[in-house]
Amino acid sequence: MSLKETLLQDMKAAMKEKDAVRKNTIQLVRSGVLQLEKDRKIELDDEGVLDVIAKELKKRRDSLPDYEKSGRTDLIETLHREMEVLMAYLPPQLTEEEIKQMVTDTIQEVGATSMKDMGKVMGAITPKVKGRADNKIVSQLVRAQLGQ
Repeated sequence: MSLKETLLQDMKAAMKEKDAVRKNTIQLVRSGVLQLEKDRKIELDDEGVLDVIAKELKKRRDSLPDYEKSGRTDLIETLHREMEVLMAYLPPQLTEEEIKQMVTDTIQEVGATSMKDMGKVMGAITPKVKGRADNKIVSQLVRAQLGQ
């Protein structure tokens, strides 16, 4: 079963269970997929759907500090619940140690020696961690290792 079909089945289940947060989150992902398919006139595969899910997750992670600053605990709880729903569809996330090891290996692969090579390293490592790690964290670890 494709990821799009899984999303549809899960949305139906959430509707039956009257789980509004889960239903709305899945609906948002499905509408993002549909919009992308219409804009590009293509049929997204599972990898494309995962990109949409990762993008939605990033939006929520980025807005979390703003909600915390404003003290909106009700919205923070909803945001965390939405993030849990989205994480369920992504592949298992890499630990920081695994990312550090991949960064070290990639730096050696491309022969990077200074911060000038950051673009090369990021270009090589991004496909390896796609959907399994936040690029912001990867970027920080690359910076840390190249800055030594």
